[in-house]
Amino acid sequence: MLSGVKAGLVSADVLRREQQELRRHERNNKHLEEESRHSETVFRDKSGRKRDLAQERLEQRQKDEAKSERDEQYAKWGKGLAQGRQQQQNVEDAIKEMQKPLARYIDDEDLDRMLREQERDGDPMAEFIKKRKAKENKEKKEKPRYNGPAPPLNRFNIWPGHRWDGVDRSNGFEQQRFARLANKKAVQELAYKWSVEDM
Repeated sequence: MLSGVKAGLVSADVLRREQQELRRHERNNKHLEEESRHSETVFRDKSGRKRDLAQERLEQRQKDEAKSERDEQYAKWGKGLAQGRQQQQNVEDAIKEMQKPLARYIDDEDLDRMLREQERDGDPMAEFIKKRKAKENKEKKEKPRYNGPAPPLNRFNIWPGHRWDGVDRSNGFEQQRFARLANKKAVQELAYKWSVEDM
């Protein structure tokens, strides 16, 4: 049998001897059982080498930290850095405004600055202020624009480049297109007027 004893009808003598043999075998294996009870499991990779689980856990933790930092950075980029700064500025401005009293008087510097920065229609000094601000913001390069006589229309309303000499070198397609559109509109208007003439 699997236990090592004989199967079938067995005498008491044989049975006693088998039990003694089993006990002696168990006593011989007792130290192996004690050793294996307190030993740690050995993990091996596919090639049979021992794996250092503590080192692997440390490496995995470092990888996870690096990945979380990268994901956090991408999340910040995804929301937009300038938008984040603008939102932070808005929060700071709102906190600053909440700390001010509700009634604002004539000597309030922020109110005065805000009112000065507003541009009003028909202000005679507006042009002068714009020129002064343009001089202050001189370091900001602005793309040059065309400054000549009004250019011919095109269907995309694109302004010519700043180096355009003013000579129309087209084949006339744009003018023909505008003429067709104007003619079509005039015919529709005339047809409408004719249809409602008797009313």
